Amino acid sequence: MPETSEPRPGGEQPRSIRLTDPRALRAYAHPLRMSLVGLLRSSGPFTATRAAELTGESVASCSYHLRILAKYGLVEEAPGGRGREKPWRATARYTEWPEYSEDATLAEAADALSAAVAERYFERVTRAMENRQSLPKEWREAEQFGDSLLYLTPEELTGLGERIDALLRPYEGRESDPSLRPEGSRAVSVLRIAYLDQEIPQNQEEE
Repeated sequence: MPETSEPRPGGEQPRSIRLTDPRALRAYAHPLRMSLVGLLRSSGPFTATRAAELTGESVASCSYHLRILAKYGLVEEAPGGRGREKPWRATARYTEWPEYSEDATLAEAADALSAAVAERYFERVTRAMENRQSLPKEWREAEQFGDSLLYLTPEELTGLGERIDALLRPYEGRESDPSLRPEGSRAVSVLRIAYLDQEIPQNQEEE
């Protein structure tokens, strides 16, 4: 079963939930389930009826997938309501899973989930690019689309990720507490993808 990485004192939502069960990883890789968790984190709590309105799926389908997510600890029932009108909420702001495992079944499920998430990322980026013309000038100039090729050791790449985490962490509280959001702020998705580029040949002396 998944485990939360932080306690939940006084009902406070933990920062992340870590999935270590291959069944949970495979369950979460479903596109609608990822959408439901994302929507609950940004716009929840809400009922299966509201989920259907937001996703364009049927109420029965949303209810079924919410129950699957609850089975693996990604969502839970929120106070109030009954039946299909009971509200649901996310159990954490982020989802984590192993980046490496000696267990072949776990590694395969984790890689499949990472691929599904990457596909979802780029579908959303493509839609954002298609709709850029409607944005005000200041937002179009502020958005960032680009890449960097860096020669790093595994330790340097790990350290770079930790420093990026530290830069982003002060802004995270604004998602759950609107009072912390400055005037003019809007939801911005920041993608972080760093991978060993195997399409670039190694230097001769490294082969």
